[in-house]
Amino acid sequence: MSSAIKDLPLAAEFAPAGYDDWRKLALGVLKGAPFEKLQGKTPDGLPLEPIYPRAINALPVAGRPLGAPWQIVQRVDHPDAAEANKQALHDLENGATGLALVFAGSVGGRGFGLPPTREAIEKALQDVHLDAGIGIELQFAPESCDVVRHLVELIKRRGTDPAACDIRFGIDPIGARAVRGSSPTDWSEIARGIAEVARNLCAAGFKGPFLAADGRVVHDAGGSEAQELAYVLASAIAYLRALEAAAVPLDQARGMIFARLSADADQFLTLAKFRALRVLWARIEQSCGLAPKPLFVAAETAWRMLTQRDPSVNMLRATVATFSAALGGANALAVLPHTLALGLPDALARRIARNTQLVLLEESNLEKVADPAAGSGGIEALTHELCDAAWTQFQAIEQAGGVFAALAANLIQPKIAATRAVRDKAIAKRRDVLTGASEFPNLHEARATVLDAEPIAVPTFGEAKISFEPLTPLRLATPFEVLRDKSDAVLARKAARPQMFLANLGTPADFTARATFAKSFFETGGIEAIDTEGFTDPAALAAAFKASGAVFACLCSSDKAYAAHAAAAAQALREAGCGRIYLAGRPGELEASLREAGVHDFIFAGGDALAMLNDAWQRIEAA
Repeated sequence: MSSAIKDLPLAAEFAPAGYDDWRKLALGVLKGAPFEKLQGKTPDGLPLEPIYPRAINALPVAGRPLGAPWQIVQRVDHPDAAEANKQALHDLENGATGLALVFAGSVGGRGFGLPPTREAIEKALQDVHLDAGIGIELQFAPESCDVVRHLVELIKRRGTDPAACDIRFGIDPIGARAVRGSSPTDWSEIARGIAEVARNLCAAGFKGPFLAADGRVVHDAGGSEAQELAYVLASAIAYLRALEAAAVPLDQARGMIFARLSADADQFLTLAKFRALRVLWARIEQSCGLAPKPLFVAAETAWRMLTQRDPSVNMLRATVATFSAALGGANALAVLPHTLALGLPDALARRIARNTQLVLLEESNLEKVADPAAGSGGIEALTHELCDAAWTQFQAIEQAGGVFAALAANLIQPKIAATRAVRDKAIAKRRDVLTGASEFPNLHEARATVLDAEPIAVPTFGEAKISFEPLTPLRLATPFEVLRDKSDAVLARKAARPQMFLANLGTPADFTARATFAKSFFETGGIEAIDTEGFTDPAALAAAFKASGAVFACLCSSDKAYAAHAAAAAQALREAGCGRIYLAGRPGELEASLREAGVHDFIFAGGDALAMLNDAWQRIEAA
């Protein structure tokens, strides 16, 4: 390095700047608007500041060992065990270091999964060397708990040392019952059963962990980060108490439990959530009189963020989620293939899911630094705020008698439903954007390829002894996708979609912005927009509308052009037989005159787009 470059002062030439300097400049830009306009809130109501100072004396959160890569886990969920085996071997040969055996009917099955039989397990794991450092994770329904025995027997028949196997058995009766909303047995019987299984596995030489505290149950149902954390803690404590009641020492019992969290496309919240879980679990260990040891935390990219429409965007969502969970210290990570919401993913989708992790691990070297977010003011603040919020909710669950009792009494479900309702409203109003679904739709996109596979039906237990509200999984884009499905059905029947005539007024400079907005608005609901060159003559506009064959129209232009032309244009459209007239933008003082001229509804940013589109479809179907 030359001395000239070495002595370059760089930042030293600038005057030091602090928070007060930034705030002064920010207030100038706000031009009298309150500073709070720059602040936000998480779904838990936690404050989000626009800028944070560096966190002084912050220590790294103990998690994945320094420099240790996380396990790259691939789903093995093909209903045909022979095909599942081919997929598993291909994944292992091309960079995967772990396999999640997903069985039909499990929480993570997503409509597919392996048959829960001895033959299926043996066939799916053919030529997979279980003592070669490969991580194996089981995901199964309560009715399929024999898969644990089948796997143990397979290992015994092979003569493999159980201690050499890295298997997370994934026993989670609480999670399965939370999703179904019922249980054939009470908690005391469940607790005795899982403790016996865990002790037997340990006696057989398996090192575990055996029991899973699975946060996907809450996240899939629309819950917040703090709600997911509180549920995971409460589930883990329930399993810890069950083991303790079976005379398993606490120091040994904690190693029999692992956690699983969903990772979504909110980078900072996801990162902070994974850090917060480790802080919270360390607090529980200390309360038990134990020196903290890092909990094994598995991650899976979120089901609820997947879209059927424009599924390629799911790759971007998965990349952000993987990045966040990896930096948050996840020990194992499974990426849901981007086409999973459409059906069973093909080889390309599986490859992309696998390579998303490989690129971040082997090319971006995300594992090289332990807890890289340590000291970041924003992440540290969010981590501790999540800890406080989750701990309060965890205490409420404990006061109710534990997680099973709280579910049975429907104490957890309404809180999750309330959070879900707030998020649904934000999506309906497109404040929270789902690219390709609620914004920037492509009505002419080619449908992604998925495998032709029939799901396996798994019989459920008999009559439920205990029933309560289920935590039903959802995808956030579903309400918009329902409308797109209606549009596809109309296209199949009539060779044309429902159409919206864009009544553009004035010059392109007047109408382009709002015409673009209106096109995206209506096409998110599957109503195809017919663009036009622009009109100043109401008679010409009416003639063009009649020739288009559309039933509805939307006026698009500037506020100035609306004042001059909108009323006459609306009257001409009404006289031409337009069944419904919309206007893009807020009407302001013109609302009364515009409605009198024939405008029925106004579409604008922040309005309830979903409600407007559903209303339009009711009129389309009634026509």
